[in-house]
Amino acid sequence: MPDPRARRGIRHPWTALLTAAAAAVLAGAASITAIGEWVTDAPQHVLALLGFRPDPLTGLIRPPHATTIRLVLAAADGDALDRAIGHFLQERKAPASGRKIVAVDGKTLRGSRTVKRPAVALIAAMTHSGQVLAQRQIDGKSNEIPAFAPLLDSIDLTGAVITADALHTQHDHATYLHKRGAHYLAVVKRNHPALHESVRCLPWRDVRLDHYERGRAHHRDEIRRLKTATFAHLDYPHARQALQVVRWRRDLGTGKLTIERIYLVTSLPPGAATGSELATWIRGHWRIENQLHHVRDRTFHEDASKTRTRRLPRVMAGLRNLAIGIHRQDGHTNIAAALRHTARDHLRPLTALGLA
Repeated sequence: MPDPRARRGIRHPWTALLTAAAAAVLAGAASITAIGEWVTDAPQHVLALLGFRPDPLTGLIRPPHATTIRLVLAAADGDALDRAIGHFLQERKAPASGRKIVAVDGKTLRGSRTVKRPAVALIAAMTHSGQVLAQRQIDGKSNEIPAFAPLLDSIDLTGAVITADALHTQHDHATYLHKRGAHYLAVVKRNHPALHESVRCLPWRDVRLDHYERGRAHHRDEIRRLKTATFAHLDYPHARQALQVVRWRRDLGTGKLTIERIYLVTSLPPGAATGSELATWIRGHWRIENQLHHVRDRTFHEDASKTRTRRLPRVMAGLRNLAIGIHRQDGHTNIAAALRHTARDHLRPLTALGLA
């Protein structure tokens, strides 16, 4: 991470300031004020482990003021920070054996909107196990589509399967993933009317069932059925199979029944994945909403944050990704509980970061 400050007048090391901010967010700090309070309360030996230097006359370490932390983080390079976080999380824990499944989705930081500037929008790539590999800010005058390929450029995609919503069912995206050695599971909706119609009109009644699942959750019974069909003439680059997912949902309170049909195409050849695996990947895509975006909103109160200074909204989002990724790698499923546990001892976030 490059130091954004001029050389003159530097009192605190850049790495110490950045590491202190990361440790504070790991302990649940949701704002710059909270980060400053965590650093102020840190004992001398913790400040020393973070990299702060003692006063040559008194031998004591004076913690930085919250304003200093705010100014430094607001000037930080968000792209460099997100790359560093992605590399750190990948090196911290060896990837699980098997195929890498990566979900791509965007999120708007609602509280970052100003009179002269739209809200900051970010797009992230996260493994289905909850590890954020990359994040990128979306141009304020554009949308997620042009940011898709640059987001994934820094990730090894060889053999990976990329899941995304229907917005990213784009010919250019499919071609890009094929060149990178990856596969896709692309949702087909009416934004591609010809492709949607050709997939919808397949003789699905004659196609054998590949996966059946029944469960009960959120006060409703649910049945999911998956069928796959090999189709050699799909008007979509490198598509090898078409998929139909049918969901029956019955509300246990009202008895209302809803039936939903979803169509997808994939570059995976027949036999490369079982029906159970495909169903798990399709459903698992929404973990990026539940395990990342929802946690940042509810646990870190991201949408309620009024942080607007320069690059600070992006930097804070990156630090939250780091905290969520570390806690999930350590086996925590309840991030709020993990933050409370970490906050009870100033050494715990440093241990998680590998500093103690």
